[in-house]
Amino acid sequence: MATDKFVAMKIFRRVAELKSFTLAADDLDTTPATVSKHIAFLERDLGTRLIHRTTRRLNLSDAGLTFLKRTQELLDALEEAELEAQGYQTSPKGSIRLNVPMSFGLTHLTEAVDSFLRRYPDIDIDLQFSDRLVDLVEQGVDLAIRVRHSLADSSLQARALKQSRNVVCAAPSYLAQNPEIRCPDDLVHHNCLLYTLHDRPKVWELGNQEVIVGGNFRTDSSLAIRECLIAGAGIGFIPRFLVENDLENQKLVPLLTDFPAKPYTVFALFPPGRKQPAKVRLLVAHLEEHLNQKSFWE
Repeated sequence: MATDKFVAMKIFRRVAELKSFTLAADDLDTTPATVSKHIAFLERDLGTRLIHRTTRRLNLSDAGLTFLKRTQELLDALEEAELEAQGYQTSPKGSIRLNVPMSFGLTHLTEAVDSFLRRYPDIDIDLQFSDRLVDLVEQGVDLAIRVRHSLADSSLQARALKQSRNVVCAAPSYLAQNPEIRCPDDLVHHNCLLYTLHDRPKVWELGNQEVIVGGNFRTDSSLAIRECLIAGAGIGFIPRFLVENDLENQKLVPLLTDFPAKPYTVFALFPPGRKQPAKVRLLVAHLEEHLNQKSFWE
């Protein structure tokens, strides 16, 4: 019975993380019927419903969310204990689910993930891209990277890795055909490209000033803004890590450098209440080492 419950807990975790009996069955190399049997066993054993199912959706009950958190903690601790007993310190193994912002992840973290996997070939990484902060517990995320001025959710464990800033910039072709920009208030006369996932997309904080801007292009992709900037479409307020090379090769020109933006922080976020497995700590150290090689971090 104890073995059955352990297997059932592993299956429940994958069902909850993947939000699908079929996907969990494929992931665990078993059948949907076997998955259903183990979930039913758990619900009978616990005397409560863990999962609400319809033909289209799967949601955890309140009891299911609580049980998932404890199940993840227990299975993570057991995995780490097993790996340490097998000589984990010399040959780290296991899986890491990593969630990162789309633009930052594509431009700066995929290279670091590749070098990490070369260094630790027995670790595998499930890399997810999302600019919105997901529920780390419900999604089974071991580590999330977020670029923020501050963190609103104080329940998350967090570690600050690096700091940088946004930069106001535009292409020489745009600047040659439009009024000169000497102070933040001049931006109201320009076509400003807006990143919709900012807390206040139309408000740019520069130095001690706030200026309300507008323009004909809004998007939730910083990479799309970069492409439009290079094409001469307008003025951007964009992370320096995305345009550092463009500034160096003069595809883009920095503006209003006497009015620096408020710095933001690259945070490593962890699920609340859980000791981080050694494999996750190794990945965080590797990402920090990788970022330290970039000159534009403060």
